[in-house]
Amino acid sequence: HSTDTWAARKRELTAASSSRWGGAITKATHDQWALSRRCQLAHIQSLQAGIKTIRHRLSQPVGQKGTKRAPGGYRSKKEWFQKTRRLHVLEERLERERADREAGVVHVVRGGKRLARHRHNLGAAQLTESQWRQRWEAERWFLAADGESGKRYGNETIRVTPDGEVSIRLPAPLAELANAKHGRYVLAAKVSFPHRGEEWADRVEANRAVAYHIRLDVERGR
Repeated sequence: HSTDTWAARKRELTAASSSRWGGAITKATHDQWALSRRCQLAHIQSLQAGIKTIRHRLSQPVGQKGTKRAPGGYRSKKEWFQKTRRLHVLEERLERERADREAGVVHVVRGGKRLARHRHNLGAAQLTESQWRQRWEAERWFLAADGESGKRYGNETIRVTPDGEVSIRLPAPLAELANAKHGRYVLAAKVSFPHRGEEWADRVEANRAVAYHIRLDVERGR
């Protein structure tokens, strides 16, 4: 996964949609991959630190008190034995993580691992299958576009006017659905930004870049 492969994926999507939407979609997945790589490295470092600490404490006599600079031994033989088993688990986990990192593999659950696990235990999550499905689809659905300074109102793909009118630049395959000029679709509802609204208004009126991320809130139904 690199800048070259990202560009290749963008070109493939551009042919089926548009350059703007191809860039928006691939950027989201590319950023997710990059974040996962950083988290993967942090996890490896955490495992290494944990293994180092356990090995040190196992090497100390049982009941040995620690110092300000280093921890001592474990309090009992039972705890010592439990930590030897824990050490094997961490070492195996570290080996898998290192192999994945060397191969450039990351494990990402779009929608969230926690929500995915709820599917197998709906009762504990207090969800019906229909409710879970709605949340799952909502978490996996997104519409986002980075801003562009110099473009009208700071974003050509998702445009929000100072009075709150929202319009979306449709990709070529959906151009027939446009209800406004230049292949745009204007939403019926208007929006407002109570949080940092003045800052947003200043940027929009000056045609400075403003990024938008639209998602569905299932609990609020909006």
